[in-house]
Amino acid sequence: MRQRITFIQEPEYSTDPKTIHVTKNEKISTLSAKNVIAAREDRITFGFEELPQELYRLLKGCHELHIRWVSEREYSTLGPMASFTKLPVERFSLSAATQYYTPLSSLKDGFQTYLENKICSRSNSMCLSRVQELDTAASLDIDYDTISHALTITAFWPPTQWDIDLQNTNPKERMEVGILSVVPPQEREELSLGGFLTVVGEDTKPSPTLFSFPARHHSLPQTFSTSFNSPTGLHPTLKLSISASEPPFPPDERSCSLHAHLTLPRALFPDKYQFSDPLYLASKNLSALHHITSPIDLEAPSYTLTTWGSTLLLALAPPTLGPSFTAEIPLHLRYLPPSHNSSTYLEFAYPTLFWACPEDEGTKFPINPFDRTNVGYDGLFGPRTMFYHLSPEASEGGRLVNGLEVPVLGLEASGWVEWGTGAVVAVGFAWVVWCLLVGWGGGYGGKKEEGRKKRE
Repeated sequence: MRQRITFIQEPEYSTDPKTIHVTKNEKISTLSAKNVIAAREDRITFGFEELPQELYRLLKGCHELHIRWVSEREYSTLGPMASFTKLPVERFSLSAATQYYTPLSSLKDGFQTYLENKICSRSNSMCLSRVQELDTAASLDIDYDTISHALTITAFWPPTQWDIDLQNTNPKERMEVGILSVVPPQEREELSLGGFLTVVGEDTKPSPTLFSFPARHHSLPQTFSTSFNSPTGLHPTLKLSISASEPPFPPDERSCSLHAHLTLPRALFPDKYQFSDPLYLASKNLSALHHITSPIDLEAPSYTLTTWGSTLLLALAPPTLGPSFTAEIPLHLRYLPPSHNSSTYLEFAYPTLFWACPEDEGTKFPINPFDRTNVGYDGLFGPRTMFYHLSPEASEGGRLVNGLEVPVLGLEASGWVEWGTGAVVAVGFAWVVWCLLVGWGGGYGGKKEEGRKKRE
């Protein structure tokens, strides 16, 4: 098992190396520091032989597996740890072949319980406490591929105050801890970090370090919020309110385009034919449809579908003038199962908004220790694309979810509908039978008899 624990600080909160304490003996090595204000990323890599048997057998049958969870709570992030949840799509060879999405508000009942019972031993208090810390994590990534034959779990916490107390009880397991500060980079595309690295169990004191690397994901001060136009009805329109329309680079320096990526449950779907009219797109401050899950049944009720939902990637058309603007995305509701109420409440995740800026062909992207791939929208762009993310502003309650009141058939009224439908069908059937009988008795036969009388 290998562990990499990184604390990323703003320059004004940089930690004095004198406050970092490292101890080492034959049984246990520790690193401790007090009042460290930083974002945190824990990355743990397991070899096949270290996994429980049921997990080993599951991964043995997979070529590639990526699971991502993001908290619905609003949180701040810090480069290079730009974090957004979206799933792989089928376009480039680096993308997964299938995908699945479902809301999950907490890791506590399932994932944390599994770690406590299968990964941690009851006597390992350090392991148990770190699993409990996942209660406050903002995101969690689980990645596996057959090339590395390793399972990697990565958790991220937003900036907060930490009292660090990390222990390494197994000299064969590598634990690397970095307490780093963001440093102004020499190139705009790069991220620079400086601070101290310690291999707990090997080093007796922190080692100073300074390094830079190109990063695909960057954060911007621009923000956005979402709401639905009222009244919503069965064809709701999602409105995006964006604080600024300026791209990350001047147009003459680099071509960048603003995009919105949506992950929608099966009850809500987009109609790709609406996005084929340039005039209609322009009226919504949209410019093009780049991707939509296919096929999407436009008529089926939600309870007849087996798929989880759909994804949608749209290019927005920011105005050339004005600091802020809005864009509108038309959506449609499916018929939902009847309930005891006349309506039900539907929730789905916030969209992801970002500027996509392609790099020159000669640009190289060396290994980035914090790079994130297979996040969904990245598979729809070339490998040399850089993403500049807008920060979402949560609605009331601090949750990054969109809520929508959806009309449904009430169970109390469904009985009358069933009886009424049956009565209408019965009356209609009786009327058709009566018309047939009348036509049979007084139709062709009657006309034939009348013609015979005229000839006489």
